[in-house]
Amino acid sequence: MPTPPPAVDASGAADVTLAVLLIGPAGAGKTSVAKFWADRRRVPTAHISLDDVREWVRSGFADPQTGWNDNSEAQYRLARRTCGFAARNFLANGISCILDDAVFPDRPVIGLGGWKRHVGPGLLPVVLLPGLEVVLERNAQRSGNRRLSDEEVAGIHGRMAGWYGSGLPIIDNSQLDVSATAQALDEVLARALTSPPQW
Repeated sequence: MPTPPPAVDASGAADVTLAVLLIGPAGAGKTSVAKFWADRRRVPTAHISLDDVREWVRSGFADPQTGWNDNSEAQYRLARRTCGFAARNFLANGISCILDDAVFPDRPVIGLGGWKRHVGPGLLPVVLLPGLEVVLERNAQRSGNRRLSDEEVAGIHGRMAGWYGSGLPIIDNSQLDVSATAQALDEVLARALTSPPQW
């Protein structure tokens, strides 16, 4: 019988090299939490933002807000592969990484399956899912192409609710600031290191 892994407390998770995928709707706080978490770890950690990588395309950028099409879908796929390559490279050099993306539970092959192929089987997915009112309020504070209509946000949030019952860890950060959410993320990751979620 295999020996169970040693227990890891929340502080111990800060010393482990790992790859985290932070999932959630627009306005969940993924980018803010990912940056804060990466900045404060005791081991070297990179934040890889899918949106930032997608926006590397300047001329010919396909903005889904002007209509989802084959071109915008292709640019998202390319950005995800690029992020995955970067994550694997960081990990191979002893640097942890946290990626953030709005992965939908009703598209598993494109979402989690793609990230697992790009980054590797050790990727730890965690869902940030605050209440709809909180997401709408945060989205209203955004500007540029990262601000979505209320209808789009509500639709995305509704689809994200499908993560409940998936077995993935979910953090409702409706009442948590960025620091408290990062602490909750550490606690979730400590548990995931001793008992990885099945996905």
